[in-house]
Amino acid sequence: MTASSSANRLVRVVGGGAVGARLARAVLAADVSVELEIVDAQPEVANALITGLGDRARAVGELGVTNPEPQVVVLARPKSHLEIASKALSAGIHVVSVCDDVADVRALLTLDRLARRHDATIVVGAAMSPGLSGLVARHLASRLDELDEIHVAVHGTGGPECAIQHHRALGGTALGWHDRSWMERPAGSGRELAWFPEPIGAKDCYRAELVDPLVLPRAFPEVRRVTARMSATRRDRLTARLPMLTPPHPEGGLGGLRVELRGQRNGERVALVAGVAERTAVAAAQVAAVFTLSLLRSELPVGLVLPGDVALDTDRLLERLAAAGVVMHEFVGTESRSSW
Repeated sequence: MTASSSANRLVRVVGGGAVGARLARAVLAADVSVELEIVDAQPEVANALITGLGDRARAVGELGVTNPEPQVVVLARPKSHLEIASKALSAGIHVVSVCDDVADVRALLTLDRLARRHDATIVVGAAMSPGLSGLVARHLASRLDELDEIHVAVHGTGGPECAIQHHRALGGTALGWHDRSWMERPAGSGRELAWFPEPIGAKDCYRAELVDPLVLPRAFPEVRRVTARMSATRRDRLTARLPMLTPPHPEGGLGGLRVELRGQRNGERVALVAGVAERTAVAAAQVAAVFTLSLLRSELPVGLVLPGDVALDTDRLLERLAAAGVVMHEFVGTESRSSW
């Protein structure tokens, strides 16, 4: 069963920051029939954005009613997605959320029944991590006979709100999925050296309050262990429970994603690793854009959708991301040589 089709090609983007702005441009560039509504808590941000988008975009109020109503609402602000998502689904409007806040995502995961009741779809975690991490994991899982473990590592941040969220993540409580039960550990602990695609290279990564361990076991019910870590410096860890010492940069630099799967293939224990090196805001925006366009094309099932779900055409989604410039790199290694 797929989401209902509509002649309406209107998309409402809530959040005009680094991710929302790139998402808007990506959707307009990919489909000339789409029109956009831009919502931001700061009207001047929305107005500045639509000035550069052209006559297919307009600014509207946060929960303003438009005629016609949008076919898809994309929530591209950091958090507080539940209220808008619930209202949109109740009106039969599809929702795409880029949220990476654990409490917010946990609430969004309860909306499956509401979405199905109104023949709508909600995509939760359509960013880099979570989001692209799930797509990469599903791609790698297709090469295994049995999947046991998924380990995710991330490097870098997007816009200022993303930087603030990641700062808080190092001072919170890290979730882990171990032997199909939840474990909580102090964020900032558990140092591991993770190799990201070049030019990022090796980074020390630590447990953090990240969403992947919350969503990946739902997309991969067979998995026994899921962990997520983020890169951090000594100062990052020491100041994680304090306000940020310096204002975050308006545009995050190069970001990285590393996904490692462990399991069985042909009776042997194997590990598969793939990743992405791209500006975090760019990768998150392109993932959200790909899911938004899939909804407009009625390609996704009704109800709750998580990147990595077995029902999705993951290869097609990754091909579209690659066409947009977000390219997956796979780690190839031997006893004497290893490289991306």
